[in-house]
Amino acid sequence: MSGYDVVVIGGGLAGLRCATRLAEAGRDVVVLEAEDAVGGRERTDVVDGFRLDRGFHVLNPAYPAVRRWVDVGALALRRFPVALGVRMEDGVARIAHPLRYPASIPASLAGGLVRPADLLPLARWALPVLTDPRAVKHGPDRTLAEAWDRAGVRGPLRESVLEPFLAGVLADDRQETSDIFVRLLLRSFALGAPGVPAAGIGALPAQLADTARRAGAGIRLSHRVTATRPHGRGWRVEIDGADAVDARAVVVATGLTPGLDVPLPRPRGLRTWWFATDERHNDDGALRVDGRRRGPVVHTAIVSNTARPTPPAGSTSSRRRPCYPPPRPKRTSDGSSPNCGARTPARGRCSGATTSPPRSPRRTRRCGSGAPCDSATAATSRATTATPHRSRGRSSPGSAPPRPYCATSDSARGLRLSQWPDAIPSERHRRPQFLRDR
Repeated sequence: MSGYDVVVIGGGLAGLRCATRLAEAGRDVVVLEAEDAVGGRERTDVVDGFRLDRGFHVLNPAYPAVRRWVDVGALALRRFPVALGVRMEDGVARIAHPLRYPASIPASLAGGLVRPADLLPLARWALPVLTDPRAVKHGPDRTLAEAWDRAGVRGPLRESVLEPFLAGVLADDRQETSDIFVRLLLRSFALGAPGVPAAGIGALPAQLADTARRAGAGIRLSHRVTATRPHGRGWRVEIDGADAVDARAVVVATGLTPGLDVPLPRPRGLRTWWFATDERHNDDGALRVDGRRRGPVVHTAIVSNTARPTPPAGSTSSRRRPCYPPPRPKRTSDGSSPNCGARTPARGRCSGATTSPPRSPRRTRRCGSGAPCDSATAATSRATTATPHRSRGRSSPGSAPPRPYCATSDSARGLRLSQWPDAIPSERHRRPQFLRDR
């Protein structure tokens, strides 16, 4: 049995940064991580040569914490265009950052989504955080919807651009999130150029883990904590399959669980679906949103257009973020699931449900051991306390990898976004009703 000053439970971003600060302060600290790698929700899997992040992750170099603690240059960030494609009935309208792409201003105005009359209310709402963020941060707060109403932000700019974009970022389609938080977030988007690390988002926690080790922190993988209890003047941490650890203090840096004597927030969830195609549909790497608000997809991006070395030759990868999660897989009589998708967490569900991606008549889906599966969904909850469920795809021996393909704990591959509205039953075309924020 070993003893430490501090035991940090959880090797995600918060746990790694906590351990680093403690080690730099001279404390004897160890991180206990249940999985076989650090990262928590920030993980990357490689399937058929594709790097698939567990969730729709981007890294913004303008985030204050990233500027302070991350070596962005070492991550070889593949940056997305600072632009947004908006799917409308008559095509895709593109809105680009006016200062970075001044030549795109006429096209942005010609699309009809940004009317000259909308610019003054937008400036009234957004300019203060760009000029004096400290004053905004310490000023009065209200919900985002109330702030937009007060500023006069309305029309297609709000309904077809801002609302669907932020629904995918915040998991909030009712605009109940803090207005201050959203404005500070958009300030980072305006000042930075988000992207994905060349090795996937998992490279970020890997870098933080290296920093923690250099500071003197220990990191133990595959050490699942089963219990903590007072022991003498400190704590005893029980570990599944290993000796208990004693510490003067314990930091819980994981998702909250009912076993902890703390109030649980009400989470909201999103799902990320990965797709693979045999041909490149376009060369635009910008994020796209559904301005028609038909659901269930709110965001989509052809990641291969940004992180070009990622997919194997002859294929293109893209990812989608549905507004609400797939339904729970049906159970068979023996308790097993015929679907390759993970179960929807009990918390964080939206009122609507969506179907799996439409099947391809030319290919079979396989998951797990290689047996055919009924659904190409695999999911994890974002901003929830649920633990991601794994569903790694593997092809059967001697066969070519199938597409669509059950990929990772929060990804699947199938058809592109433009095919979704016609493939989903009309009764499913409902805007999600997310749970309230904490």
